Amino acid sequence: MSERPSAIRVEIGELVLDGFRADPARVSAAFESELARLVRLHGVPLAANGAVTVDALSGLAALPAGLSARRLGQELARAVHEGLSGHGEVTV
Repeated sequence: MSERPSAIRVEIGELVLDGFRADPARVSAAFESELARLVRLHGVPLAANGAVTVDALSGLAALPAGLSARRLGQELARAVHEGLSGHGEVTV
């Protein structure tokens, strides 16, 4: 039986939003909220066997430039969580 960790800490050093015109503060708030929700629901599969540090996630789906700040933050969070779930390329 695997035990769920009592705490999960995800630290994002920087999000770079080239080509988007959305308010960065609103994008960040939506991103944090959605990523917290996804981690609560699904955990962080890459860290299932213990702590892991990921330097970069790549190979994730592209996002359309015309999204609202809220939607962009949510979609970014989903893309990051997909990477933390083992999809895309991970640099550790």
